[in-house]
Amino acid sequence: MLELLKELHSPKLSQALLGEVITLADAFTHKFNRKPVFMEVCGSHTMALARTGLKTRLKGHLTLVSGPGCPVCVTDQKSIDSMIALAEGDNRIICTFGDMMRVPGSRKTLMDAKTEGKDVRVVYAPTDAIGIAEKHPDKEVIFLGIGFETTIPILAVVLKEANERKLTNFSMWVTTKLIEPILRYLLDSGEVKIDGFLLPGHVSMILGTEHYEYLAQEYGVAGVISGFEPVQMASSIYHLLKLALNGEAEIVNDLSSIVGANGNPVAQRLMQTYFNPCDEEWRGIGSIPNSGLDIREQYNHLDAKLKFEIPAIEVRKTKCRCGEVIRGLISPPECRLFGAACTPVQPVGPCMVSTEGTCAAHYAYTRED
Repeated sequence: MLELLKELHSPKLSQALLGEVITLADAFTHKFNRKPVFMEVCGSHTMALARTGLKTRLKGHLTLVSGPGCPVCVTDQKSIDSMIALAEGDNRIICTFGDMMRVPGSRKTLMDAKTEGKDVRVVYAPTDAIGIAEKHPDKEVIFLGIGFETTIPILAVVLKEANERKLTNFSMWVTTKLIEPILRYLLDSGEVKIDGFLLPGHVSMILGTEHYEYLAQEYGVAGVISGFEPVQMASSIYHLLKLALNGEAEIVNDLSSIVGANGNPVAQRLMQTYFNPCDEEWRGIGSIPNSGLDIREQYNHLDAKLKFEIPAIEVRKTKCRCGEVIRGLISPPECRLFGAACTPVQPVGPCMVSTEGTCAAHYAYTRED
C-alpha cells in the first residue's frame, strides 16, 4: 500500500503524464481553434488541483473550471440562516461539521452563536451526535445534515440509530444535494461550454459508473471518474483529452480499484429507506426539482424542520458572487470582494470558508497567477 501511495505521488510519473497532457491539449487547440474546457465537479478535486500545482502547470494549455461540488458552498443562504436560528434556541445542542462554523449567515455565524454562549459543537462523525443525545437527555440535540451522496448514507445511519434507540431528544436538519440534477442543470443551461467532466471519486463509490451514462448518451459529454492524488488526476485529464480530441463521449472509470459499475448497493438502500426526493434550493441558482433528499414521513419525529419553528429572517444581500463561481461562470478574482473584503479570516461567502471552496483554494494556492 505504501508503495502504491508513493507511486501516486511520484514526481517522475506526474511530469511524464503532464507532458502527454500538454501535448494533447495543444493538439486540441490546434484542431478546434480553442482550448479544451473541463469541469472538476468535486470540491476535493478543486482543492487538490490547486494544492498540487496541476492547475497552475496546465494554465495556458487547457481550462479547468470548478463546479458545484462543495456541499457548504451550494447551500443556499436561507438554509444557512435557519440553521443559525436553530442554534439560538434555548436548551439545545447543535452538532455540525467544522466547515459550517464560520459560514456567514445574514446576521451572524454558528461560531458567533457559540461565542454568545450557545452550545454548538463540531463533530467528526455524524454518529457522534447520537452519543451526545444519550448523554444529555434533558437537551434537544440537533445535527445539521448537509452533503452529497457521499454523506447522505451516513446521515441515514444516524437516523436509523436514533430511531432504533427511541431517542426523543434527537433530530436532524437536512439540506442535501444530488449530483445528477445539478449536472443536468449545467448542461441544459448552456452557460459554460464543457468538453468533459472530471467526476468525483467519493460520490462515484456510492453511485457507480453506470449512473453517469446519461452524460454520454443524452448530452454527448464525456466523463472520467478520478482519484485525488497527482498521478490520478493527471491520468484522468489525459483520458478526457483523448476522448475530446476524438469526439468521443464515454464514461471512463479511472478509479476502478474502489469504484464499481453499480456502486454501493447497501448505501443506496439506506438512502432510499430514510429519504425521499425533494426540490432543493441551490446558492445562486434557485430551486432545482428533485435535486435533494428529505427525511421520509415515517421518520418525521426525527425531522428538525418539523420539530422546531424557525422565525423568518430577511436574507442579507451582498456583492458576493459565490453563486457564479460554483456554476463555473467566473473565477474567484473576478469577484470584486475576493482577497479584499473577503478573505479566509473575514469571509463574506461560503466559497472562501469551506476546505473544498473554490475561492479558498485559489486564495491559498494560485493567487500569484
